[in-house]
Amino acid sequence: MKDTLESAARELGLDLSDAQIDQLLAYLALLQKWNKVYNLTAVRDPAQMLTHHLLDSLSVIAPLQRHGAPARLLDVGAGGGLPGVVISICCPGTDVSCVDAVAKKATFIQQVAAELKLPNLRGVHSRVEALKTEPFGVITSRAFASLVDFTNLTRQHLAEGAVWMAMKGQHPADEIAALPADVDVFHVEQLAVPGLNAQRCIVWMRPR
Repeated sequence: MKDTLESAARELGLDLSDAQIDQLLAYLALLQKWNKVYNLTAVRDPAQMLTHHLLDSLSVIAPLQRHGAPARLLDVGAGGGLPGVVISICCPGTDVSCVDAVAKKATFIQQVAAELKLPNLRGVHSRVEALKTEPFGVITSRAFASLVDFTNLTRQHLAEGAVWMAMKGQHPADEIAALPADVDVFHVEQLAVPGLNAQRCIVWMRPR
């Protein structure tokens, strides 16, 4: 599994240290272990977890770094910490808050932060619209909600000049068409996830 992860990281253009590779694998092991009790993800097979979760989340790291990894990032509806935990491991200079309305999921992320010694990661139990926090440079989500709901619920948490980075499957033309006029979709970026034969993209948005 380590070899697969290392070669996928290279394919995605990432220069990860041995320590980061080990942290990613340790996170995957924690996800498998806690999933038995907490039902964090419907995917149970370890090899599928690697491609569908870890590599899928890793595919956004290079685009995020090209954009300029922010000082603060919010992962909304983070579930088991995807992509937030992966971002916190790969971008140690970015403070990552993973918010989820389900307490046990936020607790799991706090456990990951403690076990993997990630001072830049925190799990927050809250509905995102009720969150009291400083603003963020990037707000991301993966399979959280429609683009309309995602932008509506999180707009108050955007810092000046901040962007939304929504992870989606195939190009969500209908969702983009439904966005209000004050949301600007400035880039839809196609992703290629190693070992995953499925369409993936990032919808980059900002307020007008």
